[in-house]
Amino acid sequence: MNDTPEAAVEMRGITKRFGDTVANAEVDFEVGAGEIHVLLGENGAGKTTLMNILFGHIRQDAGTISIGGETVAIGSPHDAIDRGIGMVHQHFSLVPSFTVAENVMLGVKRVTDVRLSTADIERAVGQRADELGMPIDPAARVDDLPVDLQQRVEIIKAMFRGAKTLIMDEPTSLLGPTQIDNLLAILSSLRDRGHSIILVTHKLAEVMEVADRVTVLRRGERVASLARGEFDERTLARAMTGREREALPVRSDTDRSKQTAALRVRDLVVTAAHGTGRAIDGLGFDVYPGEILGIAGVEGNGQRELVDALLGIRTVDAGKLELVGADVTSASPVERRQTGLSAIPEDRQGLGLILDMSLAENLTIGDIAAGAYRRRGMIKWGDVRSHAAALLEEYDVRPPNPNATAGSLSGGNQQKVVLAREMSREPKVLIADNPTWGLDVGAVDYVHRRLLSLRDAGGAILLLSLDLEELFKLADRVVVIYRGRAMLTGDVDSIDSDSLSMAMAGRGAQT
Repeated sequence: MNDTPEAAVEMRGITKRFGDTVANAEVDFEVGAGEIHVLLGENGAGKTTLMNILFGHIRQDAGTISIGGETVAIGSPHDAIDRGIGMVHQHFSLVPSFTVAENVMLGVKRVTDVRLSTADIERAVGQRADELGMPIDPAARVDDLPVDLQQRVEIIKAMFRGAKTLIMDEPTSLLGPTQIDNLLAILSSLRDRGHSIILVTHKLAEVMEVADRVTVLRRGERVASLARGEFDERTLARAMTGREREALPVRSDTDRSKQTAALRVRDLVVTAAHGTGRAIDGLGFDVYPGEILGIAGVEGNGQRELVDALLGIRTVDAGKLELVGADVTSASPVERRQTGLSAIPEDRQGLGLILDMSLAENLTIGDIAAGAYRRRGMIKWGDVRSHAAALLEEYDVRPPNPNATAGSLSGGNQQKVVLAREMSREPKVLIADNPTWGLDVGAVDYVHRRLLSLRDAGGAILLLSLDLEELFKLADRVVVIYRGRAMLTGDVDSIDSDSLSMAMAGRGAQT
């Protein structure tokens, strides 16, 4: 790559307002031909807005976009695609029942075109995939593919449509370590072939590995644009948040030999969500007071069914669950919460909150259902709001308004509301399911500190995360699961990355 690559795309003075909110304020951004340019920023910093403008989802209020030196108007994704810009979203837009080739060709030509035989389509797609260094079976159904190959289909689809500039939005959020390495290698290969890559990610380690340049947005403004050699993780984190990151407390030293497990799972068997086969197949582990046990594994290896079984919303086919000494295998979700179980769900918007309800209602809904905050059958809403206001202040939710709806908050502040509700109960056991998914650096640090605070207060935490850096930073021990079985178990200090990667891929001795 050249030291000063020719600009493929330039955005100058981009401004976008939504009512009184300024999402982008005179932002300059450019990506060179044959470079990977990373876009960083906290939630609400304006990254998504800027990329949606470039891809034609929304129109800017002011500013210009130039491609190859020519000023252009991009009014829709079709315009962007015609101009050589492709975008792979965090949530894929594939048709699961279609083949790889059919998904790639969707929108490229009319499906009634008599020249489009199945063999011709598959041959063309397979050839293009091989040329890009991303071999794949063009006849495979998408719903039979693992998540990393589904993502590969999205990239091939964009390239098949002539993309010279590729926008990747949080592309590693659902991938395991080997899959991440493969993706970064693919992006580097595309860059070396002259393509321009815009990578939106929260993971600073990935930035350090592949970024040629980094632009940081904060509160809608560009605050830094740095070339490789001018930045490190500390510099980028400070630019994103406007402050230094503090070191996390040291890991606890739990003597499990003198304790009784707070959560005990024995020979657990759970049927897969789609009803065929076992998602959890004889899994067993213990979580002790004052420790964090991490569950590692590529998405789709039983994590969802495990969480549902522990919470009591999915039937256990065999095995036993004990919570602080009580058998809760057949207990209802309410009974488990009364025994001391709390949970931070992966989907904070779909499962953790009711977006149309106020923060006060979200923070107390379980207590109200159990009969709290009542007098003579009437809910004491003044007490509800007072309690909520105190929690919002304690957990630094912005704005700390009990009457605001949950849907009006940013993702980070929504997660703080979930934390406030679940952790204020002082649970004996907390299930934290990807608790920092999609959060920015500042919000991630906040969640981590709250989890460690609960651990140090004697709480037992089961942490499920697709982010291995997070697991090794927080967990005392790790269990790697593959197809519902424990492939590897041990203290984090005794597990090397190679053994972990092999276990996540289903290789290595089961423990």
